[in-house]
Amino acid sequence: MGSNDVYDFDTGADKNKKESVVNLVGSRSVAFIAAYSSLLLGFAGLAWTSIGAGNIHAILFLAFAIICGYVYQCPPFRLSYQGLGEPLCFAAFGPFATSAFYLLLGSTSEMSILPLTGTILSASLLVGFTTTLILFCSHFHQKTRLLGSFPLWFVVGPSSFICLLVFLKSVHQCLVHTSKQVRLGTERGSGVVKVAVTTLYSLLFAFGLSRTLPLTCILLCSLTLPYFCVRLHALFGAALATGLVAARAFQGYSL
Repeated sequence: MGSNDVYDFDTGADKNKKESVVNLVGSRSVAFIAAYSSLLLGFAGLAWTSIGAGNIHAILFLAFAIICGYVYQCPPFRLSYQGLGEPLCFAAFGPFATSAFYLLLGSTSEMSILPLTGTILSASLLVGFTTTLILFCSHFHQKTRLLGSFPLWFVVGPSSFICLLVFLKSVHQCLVHTSKQVRLGTERGSGVVKVAVTTLYSLLFAFGLSRTLPLTCILLCSLTLPYFCVRLHALFGAALATGLVAARAFQGYSL
């Protein structure tokens, strides 16, 4: 999300984040134009595909996903600073986007009653889960910004009253402009990641036992256990898709 990096740059949240698009490109304007150009072109292309398939439901799901992304970071909403970043990310990339692309693959007659099966819903939940993990873990770099945000003269300043005001202002800015991970701290944040990964694979096996997902998905996704965050998201998604294709091709599994 290029626009996300642009607005994080405006608030200073990505000051020390080397992989920020703005920091990599070296220009806020270029990143801003590229982000919104990509959004418009992508949405136009998907809308054209949806209309061609005679399926209005898919474009509605995509619109909901884009709305979630906009209120997540863009002004005047900036709901990510209110602790809603992870839920919005989960909804946008999980149920909304995944379901939308599934619907685009169907014909008009098949899509008339919006047949989202348990398999598709389960897969969308898992995809949303791994995507949200990336967002949560991406804020670990803000820990250093939090520790370094207090001015030096606060420690050695001549007036304790002025120092107190500076301290309170700095704390307020850190609480408003930082993520859940920073508020939790590195140790507790890493604990949350471990619980989330455990929950992810617990859901995977639960979906397998209930036969909501085919056995091939469970076996292939289990091989991604040693990985975290971006690698986990990429490999888990690839394993999930491969498992579904294999089950449909060799076992006649219906999605």
